Amino acid sequence: MADTQFVEKPVVVEKALAPVMPVPAFSDISKAANDLINKDFYHLATATLDVKLKAPNGTNINVKGKQALDNVTSGSVEAKYTDKLRGTQPAVSSPPPSPSHQQNKTRFLRSLHLFSNLLSLPAPHRTQLYLFALLSPRQPSDKQRLGLTLRHPPAGLTLTQNFTTGSLLDSKAEIVDALTPGTKIQLQNIASASGATPMSQKINFAFKNPNVHTRAFITHGMKDGNINAVIDAVAGHEGFVVGGEAGYNLQKAAITGYSLAVGYQTPKYTAAITGTQNLSIIAASLYQKVNSVVEVGIKTGFDVQNQKASGLEVASKYKLDPLSFAKAKVNDRGIAALAYSTKLNAGTTLGLGMSLDTAKMNEAGHKIGTSLTFEG
Repeated sequence: MADTQFVEKPVVVEKALAPVMPVPAFSDISKAANDLINKDFYHLATATLDVKLKAPNGTNINVKGKQALDNVTSGSVEAKYTDKLRGTQPAVSSPPPSPSHQQNKTRFLRSLHLFSNLLSLPAPHRTQLYLFALLSPRQPSDKQRLGLTLRHPPAGLTLTQNFTTGSLLDSKAEIVDALTPGTKIQLQNIASASGATPMSQKINFAFKNPNVHTRAFITHGMKDGNINAVIDAVAGHEGFVVGGEAGYNLQKAAITGYSLAVGYQTPKYTAAITGTQNLSIIAASLYQKVNSVVEVGIKTGFDVQNQKASGLEVASKYKLDPLSFAKAKVNDRGIAALAYSTKLNAGTTLGLGMSLDTAKMNEAGHKIGTSLTFEG
């Protein structure tokens, strides 16, 4: 009997590529660490109430109330409506259904059918202007069709109205994907019924694609008539991001400030170094999702002008179950904060938080806060 030969097959190991993260805005390069360190700690106010409702027409209504630690009560009411536009806007009337080649052939002698592209912008704009006509002596006059149609990528309009107990009226209109996919234009007017806050208007532009995220914020103050502009840009490739921000005062014709940042991001960890206030404050942050239930983050800073450290904060989040989590953080001054959040039911979330000065445990100064959120 011939010997049986065993041939070992080579094992092919495919290299797992990390998911490509979208390029963040300049202010969001350190977002993962900042959110872990700053959000969902409820000791910053004695009590907070947040009611989120959705009307049948899709309007989101958000009512907020807060009692600060100094017992000052404030609140706001916000209504937000989003209208997703169609993507084909007829200039005169809608074009008729395009007949097949055979239908065109049989109608050629007794009718005129035309559907011609007059204008077609290249990608990513993809806006097209068509001239169409359907004229036939055998059809009644109401069946004769002649007009133009403009086709463009789908756009959406969002209207937001916010009114606070401080008599501040904030109105915003936002249009996305109107000029080209990835663009966003926002018009904002801020007015005070009491006159305590000067009226101002803002125009914000944003453009985003897989490798670049740029924004421009232009503010016009009614009191002094001055125009200030802030422009930032971030470029990214395979998780590495680099960005910059600059402010400009048109009245003084001078740069008011600039910042720079570099970072690396993946779904499980991010790292970033930012230089703000004309690079006088350097901050480094690190965020890591250890596993499905534990997240940790650290942030530290250095004051270049005074040549000293400007703070150190360490935070962690632990997911107790699908409906609850606990958070804790401590800084270099010995201030520790604890927070607990749980969903009482499908539409109610309760948050509890406290802050302790570990260096002065026997003295007053500790803070306790609660938060209640209703969603419907």
